[in-house]
Amino acid sequence: MVDSEKEEALTLQKEFEWVLNEEVHAVLNQLHTILLECVNRFPLPLCGNDGIQKQDKFILTAPPDQIKCVISLTGDSISHADMNFKVQRQQNVTYKVTIQNDNPWKLHQVQDAGNHLQQAILHIDNIDKDYSFRSSEEVLHILGNILGCLQRGRTSLIVPRKRTIDDLMKSRNMKSLSPNLPEDLAISFYIQSHKLVFAVYQLTNIHGTMKFDTYQAEASVPWLNEVLVLFTVALQLCQQLKDKICVFAQYKDFTIGSRPASSIAY
Repeated sequence: MVDSEKEEALTLQKEFEWVLNEEVHAVLNQLHTILLECVNRFPLPLCGNDGIQKQDKFILTAPPDQIKCVISLTGDSISHADMNFKVQRQQNVTYKVTIQNDNPWKLHQVQDAGNHLQQAILHIDNIDKDYSFRSSEEVLHILGNILGCLQRGRTSLIVPRKRTIDDLMKSRNMKSLSPNLPEDLAISFYIQSHKLVFAVYQLTNIHGTMKFDTYQAEASVPWLNEVLVLFTVALQLCQQLKDKICVFAQYKDFTIGSRPASSIAY
C-alpha cells in the first residue's frame, strides 16, 4: 500500500514538474499569439503596432423617423457625425446636430480596453522563455494578473460605465456638438458588446420631480465582435490552465525537486 502511494506521489510530482516546465510556457506562448491577434484588430496603436486608424461609416436609425445618425468612427473617436432626432414631447421639432473632425467625440471604452490588453501582454512579456517556475503559487499569481487584465478589458467593452444625466450634460464630449443642445437634452455614444449605441436623453420636470426619457439607435461594429471573441478565447485558455494548477496547489509541499511521498497530502 505504501509503495503504491509512493508511486502515485512520484507520478503526480512528475506531472506537476512537466506542467510547470512545459505546459505553462506553451500556454503563455499561445496566449501571447491570441492577444497580439487581438491587438491587430484594434484601430489604435498598441504594443508597437501601427494601428492604422481606418475610418468606418455607420448609419444608426430608430423608427419611425425618431432618430437618424450617420457617423464616421476613427480609432477610439467619432470623428464626424450628422444627427437628426425627435423627442416624444416635441414631435414637431427635429433637432439637427453635428460633430466635426476638429472636435471628435472620444469613446473612452475603446482606449480602456486597449490599455488592459497591453497590460496583459506585458505580464507575459516579462517572463523569460527559459524561466523555470518553482511553485504553483508563482504561476497562479501570474495567471491572476493576466486574467484580471483580460476581464477588465472585456468588461470595458461589454458594460458601459453608468453616468448620471448631470455628468452627461457636463461631459467634455458634449462640447463636441454643434450647435449646442437645449438644457433639457443630452446625448451619448457608447459601446455595448459589439454595438455602437447612440442615445438621446430628455429631462422633464414633472411637479418638481425630474424624470427623463431615453431614445436610442445602434449599429454593429465588426472589429468589436472580433476583439470580444479573442478576449473570450484568451480568458478561457488562461482559466483552464489556472484550474489545472489549482489542482496541484492542493498539495502544498509540491515544489520542484521535492519528491518524497510524505510531502503529499491524501
